[in-house]
Amino acid sequence: MKKSPEKTDDKKKMREGRVVPLSKLRGRIAPDRFSFKTTDDLEPLHGTIGQERGVRAIRFALAHGTPGFNCYVSGPVGTGRMTSVTSLVRRRAREEKSPLDWVYVYNFEKPSEPIPVSLKNGTAHVFATKMDEFVKSCRNELPKIFDSEEYQDELKKVAAKYEERKEAEFKKLTEEAQKRDFMIQRGPTGLFPIPIREGKPLEQEVFQKLPKEEQEKVRKAGQELTEIMEAILAEVRRIETELIEALTEYDRKVAYYALGLLLNPLMEEHKKETRISKYFNWVKRDIVKHIDLFKKTDDQEKIAHLRALLERYQVNVFVDNSQYNGAPVIFEDNPTYYNLFGAIEYRNVNGNMVTDFSKIKPGGVHRANGGYLLLPARELLAQPFAWEALKRTLLSNEAKIENISEKVRGAIIETLRPQPIPVDFKVIIVGSPYIYSLLHELDEDFRRLFKVRADFDVDMPRDEENELAYARFIAARCKYDGLRPFTREAVTSMIEYGSRAAADQERLSTRFLQISDLASEASFWAMDAGSPVVKPEHIDKALEENIYRSSLVEEKLQDLMLRGTLLIDVDGEKVGELNGLTVMTLGDFSFGKPVKITARTWLGKKGVLQIERETRMSGPIHNKGVLIITGYLGGTFAGKHPLPLSASLTFEQLYDELEGDSASSTELYALLSSLSGVPLTQSIAVTGSVNQYGVVQPIGGANEKIEGFFSLCKAKGLTGGQGVMIPAPNVTNLMLRQEVLDAVKADKFHIYAVQTIEQGIEVLTGVTAIEVFGKVRKRLASMHEYMKEEKGEEK
Repeated sequence: MKKSPEKTDDKKKMREGRVVPLSKLRGRIAPDRFSFKTTDDLEPLHGTIGQERGVRAIRFALAHGTPGFNCYVSGPVGTGRMTSVTSLVRRRAREEKSPLDWVYVYNFEKPSEPIPVSLKNGTAHVFATKMDEFVKSCRNELPKIFDSEEYQDELKKVAAKYEERKEAEFKKLTEEAQKRDFMIQRGPTGLFPIPIREGKPLEQEVFQKLPKEEQEKVRKAGQELTEIMEAILAEVRRIETELIEALTEYDRKVAYYALGLLLNPLMEEHKKETRISKYFNWVKRDIVKHIDLFKKTDDQEKIAHLRALLERYQVNVFVDNSQYNGAPVIFEDNPTYYNLFGAIEYRNVNGNMVTDFSKIKPGGVHRANGGYLLLPARELLAQPFAWEALKRTLLSNEAKIENISEKVRGAIIETLRPQPIPVDFKVIIVGSPYIYSLLHELDEDFRRLFKVRADFDVDMPRDEENELAYARFIAARCKYDGLRPFTREAVTSMIEYGSRAAADQERLSTRFLQISDLASEASFWAMDAGSPVVKPEHIDKALEENIYRSSLVEEKLQDLMLRGTLLIDVDGEKVGELNGLTVMTLGDFSFGKPVKITARTWLGKKGVLQIERETRMSGPIHNKGVLIITGYLGGTFAGKHPLPLSASLTFEQLYDELEGDSASSTELYALLSSLSGVPLTQSIAVTGSVNQYGVVQPIGGANEKIEGFFSLCKAKGLTGGQGVMIPAPNVTNLMLRQEVLDAVKADKFHIYAVQTIEQGIEVLTGVTAIEVFGKVRKRLASMHEYMKEEKGEEK
C-alpha cells in the first residue's frame, strides 16, 4: 500500500525539528586564523602541552627531597608521558650537582666482601689508571731494587754480623771438644762428638779394649760435650732466626721505602679521604707481607702467585659519572633484575667457575645514584625479583649486589658478597592507570614509596592557544623527523583530526604519538605526489589509506549485509524492528556496525526478557540497561494497574558477547512499536542509552556509528530519507568524515538529535508520542482486562 503524500510530508515536518544542522556536524577551523604560510615559519614546540596537571605533579615530586616522594606517571600510551618525564627530569638534573664516582677494591681483611669507595666526580678512571701504573711499577721496580748491588752488599753486611756470631759459637764448641779429646763430625742428621786418640778418631774396637775406668771417663766426657753442643746449637739456631728476622726486617724497610716513593704521590692526593688512605695502608702491608714474590726468580709457581697478587691492587671502576653535567638520568627500558641491581660475573678457569671483585658489574640503581631512575611499570613488574628488590633498595637506602642464584638455590655456596653502596635517587615509574590502581590497592609498600601520582589526560581544551601549540608540535615533527612542511590549511586539517581523535569538537587529543604518525604518513603521500609541502588532500589520503589497510573485516561484514546474509533494511517500515548501532574495535581501528534489534510482546506476566541476557551472552552493563527499560515501562504505563506483559528483545544475528547500554533506547523503541502496532522506519538507525524517566543519554563512538550506517546506506543507495538518530548531548562529539557531510549537504542523509524517548518515537514513526503512547496504554489495558476475566473464570 502506497503512503499518501500528506502523511509523508507530516512525518518529514516532524523530523525536521530534530535535524542537526550541517554546521554542527564537524568542528571546523578557518585557515586564516593563522598568520603563517607553512610550518617552516613557526618556532618548533618544546616541552609538553595539555598536561598541566601531570607536569605540576612531576615537578613537585622532583623538587621534594623527602624519602617516599617518588612518582608514578599514569596515563594511556601515546599521551607523551615518557617524552614529558624525560624532558622535565633532564632539565632538573642539569641544575643539580654531579654525583660521586664509585669503585670496588679488594678487602684485605675479608676477601669475600669487596669494599665500595666513593670518589670525586670524574676521578674514578684516573684513580684506577694510577693504581694500574703503581702495580706496573711494583712489578718492574721492586725486583730491580732487590737485585741491585747496593741491596746485595747491604744484605751481606747484615748477614756477616750474624755469621761471625755463629762462627764464634762453633769455635767455642771446637775448643770444648778439644779439652775433652773429642772432635765434632758432621753427619747427614747433624753434628756428632767423636772421641780421638793421638789426633785420630777412636775406633770402636780400640774403645772396647780400653779399661772400664777409661771407657767410663770417655763416656762421661762425651755426655758433657753433648750437653754443651746442644746449648751451642740452640744458640746458633737463635742466631739464624735473628738473621732471618734481620733480613726480613731489612727487606721490609727497603720495601716500605720503595713503596713510599711509588705510592706517596697517590696517598698525598687522597689524604683527606679516610677510606682510601686506609686502603693504601692495606696495600702497603700486603705487598710487604709478600715481598719475596717480587724478587727475581725463574720459579713459575712464584711468578703465577705474583701475577694473582698484583690483581688485588687493581681497581674496579664501578660507576663513572664523568660524562654527566649534572645529576644522572637513567632510563632502563628492560628492567631485569641484573640490569637494575648489577651482577657478579664468573669466568671459566680449567673447568671451574671463579670470580673476584673486578667482576662486580653495576645496575641501573647504581648508575642513577644521586639522580633519577625512569622505569616502565609493566616491564618492571613482569621481571622476577625486580620489583621487590627495588622496594628494598628504596626502603634501606642501600644497593646490594646479589645474583639471583643466591635467592633460589637451596645450598649456601661460598661466593662474593660485596658491601652495599649507600644510594639516594628518585624513581619515576611510567605506566597505565590500571597498574597504578592494582599496586595502590594490593601493595602497602607502594603507598609508602610512591606518594606522588602524575596523571596524563587523553585530551585538552580546543582553544586558540592549544591550536597554535598543535601547529608548533607539527612544526617540531617536520624539523626533527625530516618531514615536509605543512601548509596552514593542512595544519587546520590536523587540528580537526585532533578533535576527531578526542571525539569532541571542543577538545583536542593529547595522544601525540597518533598525531605524529598521521603527520609522517601525510608527508609520505606529499612526497609520493611530488609536492614540496603537505596539503589537506595528503592528510585525507593518509587517513583513507590507513582506513583501507584496517577495514577488511568491516568490508566483509558490509558485503554480508548487501548480499542479504545479515538482514539489515535501510528503507521501509516494520513493527517491532529497528536498526541499532554497535562499535567493533580491532586493535587501533574501530568502525560502526548496524545490527537489527527486534521485540515481540504478548499477554503474560514474565515482563521483559532479553534473550542475550537469558543465554548469558551479555555483560552486566547491558543487563542493567534492560532492567532500566522495565523501570521506564512500569513508571510510564503501570500507574493504575500492573503490566500484564511478556516481551522478548534480541539482537538478531549477533553471536558474540554483548556489552554496554548504548542500544537501550533502541530496544525501548522496538518494544513501544510492538505494543502500539505503529511501525518504525528502517531508514533511520538509532543509538543512545536511556534512564528510567525516558531521558536519552549520551554514548561513545557516535562518529563511527554514524559513518558505519552511512557506509551501508551508500552501498545500497542513498534515498534521501536515511539517517541516524543520536542523543542530543552527543552533538558536540560529532567530527564526521567529509563524505558524510557532503551527503548531508545534498539532503541525501540526515542526523537527528533527541533528548527524550517521546521525541525519538516521533522521529521514528512520524506519529506524535501522545498517539503512540495512547495505543500502548490501550493495548495494555485490554490485556489487563483479559487477564482479569481469565482470573474470574478460574474462580
